[in-house]
Amino acid sequence: MSDRIVIDQKILAGKPVIKGTRISVEFILELMSSGMSIEEILKEYSHLKREDILAALDYATRVLRHEEVYPAAQLI
Repeated sequence: MSDRIVIDQKILAGKPVIKGTRISVEFILELMSSGMSIEEILKEYSHLKREDILAALDYATRVLRHEEVYPAAQLI
């Protein structure tokens, strides 16, 4: 795991966050999926660094890489 992403049960109920903040990986993904660019996020959240956002994207990619997907027919 990147040293920029931490998981602590005392912060946001254990969601992965950017180290030293209460900004979750999930929130970064929501901002980007709403159309915000990295530059816009950095402008809005000046305490973040480009590397923080890239670490969040990398973390999400690694989590999804290990996700198990089941075809709908197998759920019945």
